[in-house]
Amino acid sequence: VGLCQALGAHLGKKVVTCIRQPSQGPTFGIKGGAAGGGYSQVIPMEEMNLHLTGDIHAITAANNLLAAAIDTRMFHENSQSDAALFRRLCPPNKMGEKKFAPVMLRRLKKLGIDKTNPDDLTEEEVSKFVRLDIDPETITWRRVTDCNDRFLREIKVGCSPTERDQVRTTGYDISVASEIMAVLALATSMRDMRDRLGNMVVANSKAGEPVTADDLGIGGALMVMMKDCIMPTMLQTLEQTPAFIHAGPFANIAHGNSSIIADQMGLKLVGKDGYVVTEAGFGADIGMEKFMNIKCRMSGLTPNAVVIVATVRALKSHGGGPKVTPGTPLPHEYTNENVELVKAGCSNILRHIENAKKFGVPVVVAINRFATDTDNELEAVREACVAAGAFDAVVTDNHALGGAGAKALAEAVVKACEQPTDFKFTYPLELSIKEKIEKIAVELYGASGVSYTEQAEKEIERFTKMGLDKLPICMAKTQYSFTDNPDIKGAPTGFVLPIRDVRASAGAGFIFPLVGSMMTMPGLPTRPAYYDIDLDLETGKVVGLM
Repeated sequence: VGLCQALGAHLGKKVVTCIRQPSQGPTFGIKGGAAGGGYSQVIPMEEMNLHLTGDIHAITAANNLLAAAIDTRMFHENSQSDAALFRRLCPPNKMGEKKFAPVMLRRLKKLGIDKTNPDDLTEEEVSKFVRLDIDPETITWRRVTDCNDRFLREIKVGCSPTERDQVRTTGYDISVASEIMAVLALATSMRDMRDRLGNMVVANSKAGEPVTADDLGIGGALMVMMKDCIMPTMLQTLEQTPAFIHAGPFANIAHGNSSIIADQMGLKLVGKDGYVVTEAGFGADIGMEKFMNIKCRMSGLTPNAVVIVATVRALKSHGGGPKVTPGTPLPHEYTNENVELVKAGCSNILRHIENAKKFGVPVVVAINRFATDTDNELEAVREACVAAGAFDAVVTDNHALGGAGAKALAEAVVKACEQPTDFKFTYPLELSIKEKIEKIAVELYGASGVSYTEQAEKEIERFTKMGLDKLPICMAKTQYSFTDNPDIKGAPTGFVLPIRDVRASAGAGFIFPLVGSMMTMPGLPTRPAYYDIDLDLETGKVVGLM
């Protein structure tokens, strides 16, 4: 946000900021909101950090409607004959005529049945049409809610006597981890979004065939629930530069980037001489990697430069500083000069620079200044980054000064964007699922290899048989380390990366390995942010929201 304020308000460039819509999980949990900070913010901050235009709520509702459709379809198939199912799925109208709903024609085409009149189907064709025959053990679709609720990570559904013993174990994810959120962020048009929603695979039949949202007849309804969400929301920064707020996938448990549509609209608005600064969340090992290998493939766009944000405090942590616990005072190592600790931690930022350069794009490092940072510490980071091959490394003070504090950064970014690029992906899509996972783990994380649980092996085999093995990879991994262990800092090498499970987001268009103990539903800390949030009843203003 500070970079865009500097580009627009101080250098006179046409610029659009593209950032994600904040989830209420971190807003009320540990991290707080995501509108920026200090004098580099998108406003109105309160509306942005809360419901905004309700996109995340629409995603939650659509996701859970699909979950309800899965369980309901199994319930009805278990209690009805083929004829009864067909009679209810294709009831006669007032004229006594039967018609397929438009979404049903998609299933008929998938089955190879070239008929449009329900009365023309044979008994065998009727059975194929009405029986999804979902294998409950293969259901991957989970319900979602937009808050951190660890006690929903594993639940049982169907416990009521009215559900006739159709009990199964499932769980909740946070809403921003829903595949529907990824579809929103990666769609390029209304038609593309409709196709992606319908193609989402939720389970397999007992014969091993993939079952999609369109097979359940719900793809069109999902599109109706999501139709307004496809439009980005335009807000502004404190210095009146425009910002598109759109989509909000986490980078640790999803692909972590703002939407393709927001980028496309931004580019059209700024013209060939303007700048679109688009967000790739969390560490560059996950947010940037997924931007390059997933988002760039789907959008056909490639960046002119990468800006990596670093802080002295973070590098001290990577250099061996004491553990930082949310809600407790910072250890004195982080607020007093310790150049050697900073230099030790620079191994982490140097790995990120090296990774970014592998994509063939110039790298600028923004070193965000904190009040307790010393000039010696900041210069140590700057020198290390430039020596490692960064195009430039610039100390920024935009939190305190707004765009004026990022003017030098903006000038460096303008120069970097004038440099030639040689964009390349980490892996070709033709590689197997395992080969692509191992490319990321070895070439970007520094691992010596990858291990797979029996569950992960089974899912990789299943997705390969389904023809999903040519999709890109979206690693679900901690943002605190190159490894699966958030406590291992710096730039470790020689470790084995454990893959616990693998999921497929066929509609969004990627394979989704779960690294180590990574959870798709966060939990709340001992002292969540909600302790400080309230409404001033005299003024009607929200207080304590960060």
